[in-house]
Amino acid sequence: MDIFDVLTLIGGLSLFLFGMSIMGQALERRAGGNLRQLLEKFTTNKAAGLLTGLGITAVIQSSSATTVMVVGFVNSGLMTLKQAINVIMGANIGTTVTAWVLSLAGIESSNMFVRLLKPASFTPILAVFGIVFYMFYKNDRKKDTGMILLGFATLMFGMETMSGAVAGLRNIPWFQSLFIMFQNPVPGVLAGAILTAVIQSSSASVGILQALAVTGQVSYGAAVPIIMGQNIGTCVTAMISSVGANKNAKRAALVHLSFNVIGTIVWLMVFWLIKATFSLPFLDMSASLLGIAVAHTVFNLLCTILMLPLSGFLEKLVNRLVPDAKQPETYSQLDERLLSTPSIALERCYEVTADMAKTAVSALKESLSYLPDKVPDLAASVRRKEERTDYYEDILGTYLVKLSAKQISGQDSAQAAKLLKMIGDFERISDHAVNLLESGEEMQEKGLMFTADAVSELQIIISAVNEILDLSLTSFLENDLTAASMVEPLEQVIDQLKEQMRTRHIFRMQQGRCSIDAGFIWSDLLTNLERTSDHCSNIAGCVIDMAHQNMNIHESLRNIRNDSEDFKQKFRAYAGKYSLECL
Repeated sequence: MDIFDVLTLIGGLSLFLFGMSIMGQALERRAGGNLRQLLEKFTTNKAAGLLTGLGITAVIQSSSATTVMVVGFVNSGLMTLKQAINVIMGANIGTTVTAWVLSLAGIESSNMFVRLLKPASFTPILAVFGIVFYMFYKNDRKKDTGMILLGFATLMFGMETMSGAVAGLRNIPWFQSLFIMFQNPVPGVLAGAILTAVIQSSSASVGILQALAVTGQVSYGAAVPIIMGQNIGTCVTAMISSVGANKNAKRAALVHLSFNVIGTIVWLMVFWLIKATFSLPFLDMSASLLGIAVAHTVFNLLCTILMLPLSGFLEKLVNRLVPDAKQPETYSQLDERLLSTPSIALERCYEVTADMAKTAVSALKESLSYLPDKVPDLAASVRRKEERTDYYEDILGTYLVKLSAKQISGQDSAQAAKLLKMIGDFERISDHAVNLLESGEEMQEKGLMFTADAVSELQIIISAVNEILDLSLTSFLENDLTAASMVEPLEQVIDQLKEQMRTRHIFRMQQGRCSIDAGFIWSDLLTNLERTSDHCSNIAGCVIDMAHQNMNIHESLRNIRNDSEDFKQKFRAYAGKYSLECL
């Protein structure tokens, strides 16, 4: 083996790791929209959680990615620690799929149909389809499909290149001695753990081991301890991801480490005892690519069989290792670990925005209730909710900007832009809630009163604002286009009510029935109520625009007002419902 073989080996390894990375990322994007639903629906019991972790990892080809995702879910409160334990165990089995795919490279036969199963035979075809999908289609899902095929072709080409480069090592004495040393289980475990920790992928390190196996110098006695160590090394990614997370997220990462360390120690002792007690000739045999895949799968199955009944013990262990703080722990509603799976991160943004929307609407409604009743508890609640809404705007705005910078689909990018627009409207609604509250407090401090007519008029516009709040909230939470279409006609009615009520109050002041100080407060109330309805209109307009894949809200609303007979009918209905003429 000369310098050129070394360079070829490095190039093959680079292509192998790059191909595995881009294939995994594309698989995550392609399947990402369904991952959250799978994790939510199918983690209710041990078996379901195990199969879910297995299935997701088999799809995205990375137990590290699954575990990091789970740590993020636990940190965000989307998943309990108990659910996470079962998913992590399943992920360890799912990661063995890669080794089975790579083992196809070891097929030897003169039969044409069997030879077609060799990656060297079908990889070029996949690469051609991949480049066509990636270069000639605009659809994001088709582009991701192309990236999956290209990534797979690249990693298989890298695998073949590595295998060819190391073939010359079979006759080198020091290489033979190296793997004789690894037949001692402890150095083998350490080597597997260190290699996997460095490249942060057990699938990739197993692939490298399979590439070395073509030399014929890797015996099963050396391969098994290395495989055991790889399971420990892959925990590094999850442990790093848990830095700065809450207690439960740290526990989830520790579950991954504990599961693999305990499983490795137990089965390593069993392996050592069997090896010391019995003469097992197959341990001195050269490991094949298929044999390594079998050993990898059997070991992970044995670890799961051992630890699945002990999941309760694991939970108690990590709870003891990471005890609860004396004070309740606060945690961010949005976890940056989820950014690695943009579709799930976006869905989490929707959930947090939904909480923000409910908080803002609740604050506004409470401020409306405060105006006639002046209940002190309501005032405190409105201010708490306004602060909470401000907090949500800060974290959501920052998070959505980071998400938009990721490689996401056009549809997800448009959804992120929609949320960025909406959070500003929800935050302003909570600001108007505080403004209305302060107007009510000012009236109370100055001992001011509105006339009976003014109070009756105020109740009418308050009822209209309550309805438009409900409609806009429903349109956002449920993506309800029917509710959204009713917001703009009602907003126009509220605009008219504001002008009519302002004119009527001027007449009352001219007649001496209302003071100028009360008139100023009256004007502030009307302005805040009308602006609240404007923000509701923006929210509903955004829902409508996204349904029609159009982000020009003002143009859409203008077209609705000018051209829609349905709009005119709804406007007349609301004008009759909230008329001042009945007073």
